[in-house]
Amino acid sequence: MPMERFKRWVRGLRSEKGPSTGEGAGAPPVRREPETAATAPVYERHSHGLEQFFAQIQQEAGVRLLDLGGVTQANVAFITGLGHKLYAEDFPRELARLAAGGVAGHGEEIDPAVVRDFLDRNLGFPEGCFDGVLLWDTLEFMPPPLLEATVARLRSIMKAGAYLLAFFHAAERPAEVPVYCYRIADASTLHLAQLAARRPEQLFNNRAIERLFEEFESVKFFLARDHLREVIVRR
Repeated sequence: MPMERFKRWVRGLRSEKGPSTGEGAGAPPVRREPETAATAPVYERHSHGLEQFFAQIQQEAGVRLLDLGGVTQANVAFITGLGHKLYAEDFPRELARLAAGGVAGHGEEIDPAVVRDFLDRNLGFPEGCFDGVLLWDTLEFMPPPLLEATVARLRSIMKAGAYLLAFFHAAERPAEVPVYCYRIADASTLHLAQLAARRPEQLFNNRAIERLFEEFESVKFFLARDHLREVIVRR
């Protein structure tokens, strides 16, 4: 990753006066929440995984977090309000771009060069950068070669002992699953705005999730009453 981009990330999205909106000279680029997210139906859910995630990282000072769901003002305000630094990448948009470009999926082969380019553009950070990663449900929409490479890169850019929060749909063999914009209301509450429905590349039971993160130190599952399974992974 170019050094200037890394310096912008280290400064984070917060100024001394509060959260940055990404405007003004020298401000880091912010991909704003899409208009569809602002008007989509929203439902509120208690999140034991989110609660555990913030309970762990708030024990540290100067925490650096990566949000892979893109930038939403709610998440920027909450995380920077805790005094943490935030960097965001829009994985849903990047995966949609790959699909629109005709990249193979659903069991087909993918050019290794496409995988390398995706990782370099979206996860091109030095090793051991992050104390925590908000992954949300993005892994379900990745073809296997891209999925495996992404998990390996995430492990590389996370510090030892860092935490990752991921969601997986619990429904069995659905034709489509909801695509959400995840907004943090507080340390244990999420607002989910459904943007669309999409066929997942693959679905995961608990054993498959454990295999996916087998190079990590621990995997913890949280039961939920709705269709989402929450997972905390420790690097």
